[in-house]
Amino acid sequence: MTEQNKSKVETPANAAPAKAAPAGAPEQKDEFGERLVNVRRTTKVVKGGKNFSFSALVVVGDRNGHVGLGIGKANEMADAIRKAGEHARRNVVPVSLYGSTITHMVTYRFGAAKIMMRPASAGTGVIAGGGMRPVLELAGIKDVFGKSLGAKNAVNVVKATFEALTSMKTRKSILEKRDRVAL
Repeated sequence: MTEQNKSKVETPANAAPAKAAPAGAPEQKDEFGERLVNVRRTTKVVKGGKNFSFSALVVVGDRNGHVGLGIGKANEMADAIRKAGEHARRNVVPVSLYGSTITHMVTYRFGAAKIMMRPASAGTGVIAGGGMRPVLELAGIKDVFGKSLGAKNAVNVVKATFEALTSMKTRKSILEKRDRVAL
């Protein structure tokens, strides 16, 4: 092999050139993990046949006390998932944590779905199923007991879990509300 052949880099004929970021633009790094919880397909019967549309439920979180929820609808499944992810990233909220668990026991109802969550000792893990597990794991909660008591509808269970996490209080916030100082 000659020196000319060694220095030549082969690229496929149909490969597109790499796009460079604009000068001075910060590098976009997404620290959020994303999990698809539910996809629904609906059908509308029309004169020409059937029109399908999709709705997707996506949960995002940084596994460090921040979690978001998003629902996207589109005629293609990939577009619905993308829209749901974008919506979830816009709706990220902080979650009150006490070490690796939640601060206190909480029950919450959303529609017919009722959920209950209790703090657990270190090493217990996430004992929850269905739509609760992805929300709790992406929020960074490592030890918790969770139970879905009402309906099994994944959308309502996820929304109930999300609202329960955002409604939790810390000892410091309660004492500040009472004009007291935490010891």
